[in-house]
Amino acid sequence: MPDLRRIFHRVEAKETKLSFEHALGKLESIVESMESGDVPLAELLARFEEGNKLLTVCEARLKDAELKIEQLKKQKDGKIAFEKFETTRED
Repeated sequence: MPDLRRIFHRVEAKETKLSFEHALGKLESIVESMESGDVPLAELLARFEEGNKLLTVCEARLKDAELKIEQLKKQKDGKIAFEKFETTRED
């Protein structure tokens, strides 16, 4: 039997590399298919789970953008300077 934790980790790693726009597009597609009413229950649950993961990716990308904007706004000397920062998220 395959190690499900490894499979799950690979799927999560792939999703964390998605851009905001790509993740949002996939999420919108999932929502449209779920709203159509033509999806069997088992597939509906799988899509719901995938949608939740994509939502997490979108929220993380938005939070990162918000932090970058705040960092730019807080320059004390009035000059715009961009500093690289590390984000810490509780997953």
